Amino acid sequence: MARVAVLHNTLDFQGGADAVCLAVCEALAPVHDVTLLTVSETDPAALADRFGFDLGGVTVRIPPAGRSVAAALSAAAPRIGPQLAARSALLREAFERVADRFDCAVSTANELALSVPSVQYVHYPQFHLDRLPDGDPGRLNGLWSRLAAPTREALAGGGVTLLANSSWTADVVAEAYGVRPSVLHPPVDPIDCDRSWADREAGIVAVGRLAPDKRALDAVRIVDGVRERGHDCHLHIVGSAPRAYRDYADRVAAAAAERPYVGLERDVSRDRLEHLLCTHRYGLNTKPEEHFGMSVAEYVAAGMVAFAPDSGGQRDVLDDREDRLFDSVETAVDLVSDAIEADARPTLARDRFARERFADGVREAVAPTVD
Repeated sequence: MARVAVLHNTLDFQGGADAVCLAVCEALAPVHDVTLLTVSETDPAALADRFGFDLGGVTVRIPPAGRSVAAALSAAAPRIGPQLAARSALLREAFERVADRFDCAVSTANELALSVPSVQYVHYPQFHLDRLPDGDPGRLNGLWSRLAAPTREALAGGGVTLLANSSWTADVVAEAYGVRPSVLHPPVDPIDCDRSWADREAGIVAVGRLAPDKRALDAVRIVDGVRERGHDCHLHIVGSAPRAYRDYADRVAAAAAERPYVGLERDVSRDRLEHLLCTHRYGLNTKPEEHFGMSVAEYVAAGMVAFAPDSGGQRDVLDDREDRLFDSVETAVDLVSDAIEADARPTLARDRFARERFADGVREAVAPTVD
């Protein structure tokens, strides 16, 4: 049994990357001594319960002043952005003070320069964004890169096992660092739904945190357009509202309040989320270049017909299907309307991204680092 540190910059955004972190802890805890290090306000156990993961046997360590730093960054996020690279640099600094207590580290917070053997799971590169043609490094990414980014040589060396959440992300990492990770899609178990297709509501569910990059307001525009085509369709927007995005969440709430066919539910339980997915026919994601698309994978896992932008990792999830991937609000209206009119049924396997497959992949990646 090895001493393994799982490093995650923050759980405060309560999204797919955080689910991956919890899944890694769950996968490794039965076979290793696992400590989760994070700079977060969010209680990991509470989030694990909401996401359906088991953190039994996992020690949680938050660096001194970590909660205060996380609270300050979240409060300032509407003005300065989420500062994920800064959080990762702070986390790395805190870890290196205690690194000699661990046999290896697993970063679920993207790439990091670490002094111990590591597995690094990249959702999207966080450093050296100036190397990417569409990167937006801002003023401080260069500083955080100097403080915490690994070198190309380190990532290519034997001490690092590099993983990515989708083939699209793997290509981006290769462009930034010259090393292409292996792809290990995030875990999404099949959802046990007992509702037949005929008994499901002809409505849309859009799941994701209420943040500008998720474009929940586009989902509202899409259901507006579908209804203008004569379809009696409604929309459930379901997501968390971290403090960092409270202004945008208020805009989404206002748009929902203006429409009797749009409902907004925040911070729902896992049972409530699965009920919505199992009782509706259509799932909608509206974020372009989603690094993977956990919500899209959950739509598939629940036996829904899923739609998403034609970019990013969600192409993997939807198997590059042209009738499910769109490049504009108008195209999305066309695709959803066509599916309703044709009574299109789900065809993708619901167990493609099952949790045990992910857990096996994580354990296999960690094993060589602790042998």
